[in-house]
Amino acid sequence: MLPVIEATIPVFAIVILGFGLRKSGFIESGSWGAVEDLCFYVFFPALLAKTMIKADLGNLDAGGFTLTLIVSVTIIGTSLLALWPLMRSLLGTRPSQFTSVYQTTTRWHGFIALAIVINLYGDEGAALIAIIFAILVPILQISNIMVLAAFSETSRPSLAKILLLVLKNPIIWGITVGLLVNFAGVTPWTPVMSILDLLGRAALGASLLVLGAGLSIKAALNPSKELLIGVIGKLLFTPLVMMSVASLFGITGLERNVLLIAAAVPTAMNGYVLARKMGGDAPLYATISTVQTVFSFVTIPLFLWLVQ
Repeated sequence: MLPVIEATIPVFAIVILGFGLRKSGFIESGSWGAVEDLCFYVFFPALLAKTMIKADLGNLDAGGFTLTLIVSVTIIGTSLLALWPLMRSLLGTRPSQFTSVYQTTTRWHGFIALAIVINLYGDEGAALIAIIFAILVPILQISNIMVLAAFSETSRPSLAKILLLVLKNPIIWGITVGLLVNFAGVTPWTPVMSILDLLGRAALGASLLVLGAGLSIKAALNPSKELLIGVIGKLLFTPLVMMSVASLFGITGLERNVLLIAAAVPTAMNGYVLARKMGGDAPLYATISTVQTVFSFVTIPLFLWLVQ
């Protein structure tokens, strides 16, 4: 239990620091957007490209690992869609509220997962997280946009626009380039790897600070039944589904633990922007995200301790 706690404390300490920096006004609110863009468009693609270039993928049970991710996401998404009629009739949930529950339950904060995995398992674990990025980013991006479009009364993007959004994702490009270099057996020029390494070192700390700066305690003080479903769905239901499916496919050890971390982390904040642009309930998204992040301080170490 102690190694798990020691691996997660630095991650959440930096999140809290980001929140404090924003609340204190030490860094102006308008500046955080630029830091977030740097993380998304520069730092993380560089980190993931370097990780995939150096990854030893020979011992990975790619079939079972990939199937676990795809089947788990399918079960979670289908369960939420099946829950919608009950939420509408029994709770009076509006379509826009449901889209935020769906997004915050299915999306994952890969940057938190990567930080914890690197602390616990080093480069080998980081390579597995990069593979999860490669599999989940397009699946979740497309499915969440389609749910928002289906439940929205204002914005219904075409399939071509959805695919374009996925193809333009810099994280996908970073992983793709790294995989191509890895599979080609090419040894990149040392200065190139040094550049990727330097940029990648900035990724984790900066992204965690940005996450903390985006938390809204005021929003979290407005509880609702939809908030409760979003928190339980992400922090309890999602990890339990992932572990059950991993067990079904015989995934154990490091691969199982990395899958658990990916399932147990709170939702990603990029869904907030999507909710705001496509008619979702953005304030509810911010509320659920904040509460998930706070409670994940406890649930992530607890799940890891239980499986170990």
